[in-house]
Amino acid sequence: MLKITLKKSPIGYNERQKNTVKALGLGKLSSIAVQPDNPQIRGMIRKVEHLVAVEQVETEVPGGKE
Repeated sequence: MLKITLKKSPIGYNERQKNTVKALGLGKLSSIAVQPDNPQIRGMIRKVEHLVAVEQVETEVPGGKE
């Protein structure tokens, strides 16, 4: 899982970047979203990497299944 934090406002950037930030589940400054680590999310992060901070987190799956 990836913990994504919005570090810089998307104001002043193009509409596609604003939509990408919103699609990642981020709203206000310093908001945090936890997303699965897959190629689609990685690609979205790469498009707005100047606006976000990303860190790898381990989460337990309910029920003990992974």
